[in-house]
Amino acid sequence: MNAPFPLAAETIALADLHDPGEFARIEAFAADMGGTPFHRPIWLRAVERGTGQQAMGLVAEKAGRITGWLPVTLVHSPFFGRALVSSGFAVGGGVLAGSPRTSLALCRRAEELAARLSCQTVELRGGALPEDWDIITSSHCGFETDLAADEEAQLLAIPRKQRAEIRKGLKLELTVQTGRSDADRAAHYAVYAQSVRNLGTPVFPRLLFDAVLDAFGDEADILTVRHDGVPVASVLSLYHGGAVMPYWGGGTFAARHLRANEVMYFELMRHARKRGCTRFDFGRSKTGSGPYHYKKNWGFDPQPLAYASWAAPGAKKRNIDPTSESYSASIDLWKRLPLPIANRLGPLIAKGLG
Repeated sequence: MNAPFPLAAETIALADLHDPGEFARIEAFAADMGGTPFHRPIWLRAVERGTGQQAMGLVAEKAGRITGWLPVTLVHSPFFGRALVSSGFAVGGGVLAGSPRTSLALCRRAEELAARLSCQTVELRGGALPEDWDIITSSHCGFETDLAADEEAQLLAIPRKQRAEIRKGLKLELTVQTGRSDADRAAHYAVYAQSVRNLGTPVFPRLLFDAVLDAFGDEADILTVRHDGVPVASVLSLYHGGAVMPYWGGGTFAARHLRANEVMYFELMRHARKRGCTRFDFGRSKTGSGPYHYKKNWGFDPQPLAYASWAAPGAKKRNIDPTSESYSASIDLWKRLPLPIANRLGPLIAKGLG
C-alpha cells in the first residue's frame, strides 16, 4: 500500500515586488482579506519611490496559495535609526493572514529579518499583534462613520456648533476644485507645507505625494479650497473599499477665520458621495490632541487603535512621536523657520520618519 502524500508545509519568504506576477497575487490577496490601502504593494512601491525607503514584504504560502502577507518598509534615518515598519508612512498595516499561526510565524520571521538588516525595531500598525511584543492601545484613535444620504442629512448629522461653522464657511466666497493635475499638486503642496511648518513638523518630500497619486490613479485625488484665487486649504485623499480617506491635508493661517478646513472636509463628503462612497474615514489622531477633539466635534466616535513593536535585545524603540517632550524645543524652533528654509530642510528629515 502506498504511503499518503505528505501535507505541503507553509513557507515564508521575502516578496519580490518587482515581479509583476508576484505583485498582482499579493494585491489580490490583500483585497480578498479586506486589507487597507497600506497593505497594498502599490502603497509600498509609491513610498519607496517618494522617499527612497525600501519596499519589502513577507509572504506566507502553502501549496501554491498565499496564506499570509506582512507589508514592510525598511526605514533608515541618521536621526531616528533603522526600523521595519508595517506600513511605512501609513496609519495602518500589519499582518493579513488566514490563521493566528500564520500571523505569528510572519511576525517571528520579521524579527529575524530585522536582526539581519540591523534594525532596532519592528513596528506593526494594526492587524494581529504578538502577545509578547509591546502592545499599545492608548496612543491613537481612529475616526470613521457612514456618510449620510444627502447634503442636508450630512449637515444634520454633525453636532450643532460644528454645523454652524460649516454653514458660515459655505456662505463665504470660497471656490472648491478637485483634480490630479500639476496645478492641483502644486497648490496642495504649498498649503500642506505651510500647515505642517506652522505645527512645527517637517514636511514630507513632494515626490511622495506625486508617487501616491500616480500609483493609485483614480483611487486618489486632491481637493483644494481657494479664497480670491489663493489656495487656503487642501487635502489629498485615498478611496478604498467604499470609503474616502482624507490623508494629507492642511490649511494656511487664513483658513481658520475663513472656515476653509470646515468647507474642505464637508465638500469632500459631498464629492465622495458622488463617487459612490458610503464611509468617511477621518484617519487617526493622537488621543487627547487638538485633531482628536476636532474630529469629535464633527460627531465622529473615537476608536482606540492597537499598535505593537518589537525591539532587538539591548535596543531602544525609536521615538518619532512629535508630542514627546524631547522634541518640544525642536518643534518651537521649527515653527519660527522661514517657510523656504523649512521646505528645503523638512524632506531630508521627514523621509526618515516612516
